[in-house]
Amino acid sequence: MQDFIYYVPTRILFGRTSEEEIGPQSLRLGGKVLLHYGEGSIKQSGLYDRTAASLKTSGVDFIELGGVKPNPRLSLVQEGIQLCRDEGASGILAVGGGSAIDSAKAIAAGVPYEGDVWDFYIGKAQVKEALPVGVVLTIPAAGSEASPATVITNEATTEKYGLLSDHLRPVFAVLNPERTFTLPPYQTACGAADIMAHVMERYFTNEPHVAFSDRMCEALLKTMIEQTPRVIENPEDYDARAEIMWAGTIAHNDLLGRGRIEDWSSHDIEHELSAFYDVAHGAGLAVIFPAWMQFIYQEKLPKFLQFAQRVWDIPYTAGEEERCALEGIRKLKEFFSSIGLPVTIRELGITERNFAQMAGKAVRGSTLGSFRKLTKADVAAIYELAE
Repeated sequence: MQDFIYYVPTRILFGRTSEEEIGPQSLRLGGKVLLHYGEGSIKQSGLYDRTAASLKTSGVDFIELGGVKPNPRLSLVQEGIQLCRDEGASGILAVGGGSAIDSAKAIAAGVPYEGDVWDFYIGKAQVKEALPVGVVLTIPAAGSEASPATVITNEATTEKYGLLSDHLRPVFAVLNPERTFTLPPYQTACGAADIMAHVMERYFTNEPHVAFSDRMCEALLKTMIEQTPRVIENPEDYDARAEIMWAGTIAHNDLLGRGRIEDWSSHDIEHELSAFYDVAHGAGLAVIFPAWMQFIYQEKLPKFLQFAQRVWDIPYTAGEEERCALEGIRKLKEFFSSIGLPVTIRELGITERNFAQMAGKAVRGSTLGSFRKLTKADVAAIYELAE
C-alpha cells in the first residue's frame, strides 16, 4: 500500500431537510456569491426559488449566471470570471450536477489568477488560491461535490482536460435525494456509469496489499448494480435514490483511491469522445470502459478474474481464468445496455472516424494510465474495439 494523505474538508448535508441549510451554509462563502447553474431545470423544479429565498433570509447577496451545458464550456467560465470580478463576488454557489460544479470551480480558480484560466488545465500554471465554492447537488454522477477535480471543454480547440487542486474542494455540499426524482432514465443511467467508472479507475491498480479498499470498491459497484434498475423502474424510490447519491460522493471524494495507484486512462480516452462529439460523459464511459478492459485483460488477468468473481459473482474452476474474466467484462457491458446506455461508438450516433486525432490529443505526446500504460496506437485501437 502506498503512503497517503487523506484530506476531505467538504461538509456534507444529506437528506430531505438538507436544503434548509443552503443560506446558512452560504455565509461561509462570504457576503456576495455567484449563483451558478445550468439551463433552467432548477427554475422549473422550484429549486431556484427555494435557493434564492434561503440566501436572502440568511442575508447573503447574490448575482447569477446560468447557461452551463453538459461538458461545461471554457467560454462561459471566462464570462463568469469577469462577472465575479466586476461584481466583487466573494464565493460561488453551484446548483446542479457535475457540469455546474466543474464550471463553478473553474471560475473560482480563475478569479484571483492574472492569466488565462485555461493555463491550469494545460499544466502551464498551478492553482494557488481560489474563491470558496458551495454546492447544491441535483444529479449524482460526477462526484464533483466533494472532489478536488474539475473538467472543462475548450470548444475552440475541441480539447477537454481536467484539473486537480485541493483549493477547489467545495466547502459544503447539500444533497437531497428528492431532487433526483425527476431525472430522466437516460440521465440517471449516465450518472450510474460515471459513478461506476470513478470506482473502476481506482480499482484496477498494480498496487498490492489494498484488500480493504478493494472490498470497498466492490461494495460500491454492487450497490450501483442493485440500485440503478430500481430507480429506473421507480424514479421516486427515495431509499434507492439516496443510496446512489451517497455512492456518487464516496466514489470520487478520494477515499477509495487512498494507498492505491489510480489509472484514469478510460476517462482521458472518453474525454476526447465528448470533446469532439459532445456526447454525455457517462454514455461515453459506458462505451469506452468495456473496450479498455477487452484491450488489456490478458495482461492483467488476476485483477479481472477478481472483478468477475467478486462484483458479478461469476464462478470458475482452475483453467477457466480467461473465460471468467471475459464473462465479467461481458456482464458489465450487458448491465450498461440493460439500463439504456449505448455500448458502442455507433450507438452514440457517431459515424466519423477521427480515432488517430482523438488518440493523439488524449495522450498529449506521452502515454496514458498506470495499470497498463497506453500509447497513441493503443488508444486508437481501443476506439476501434469500441466502434
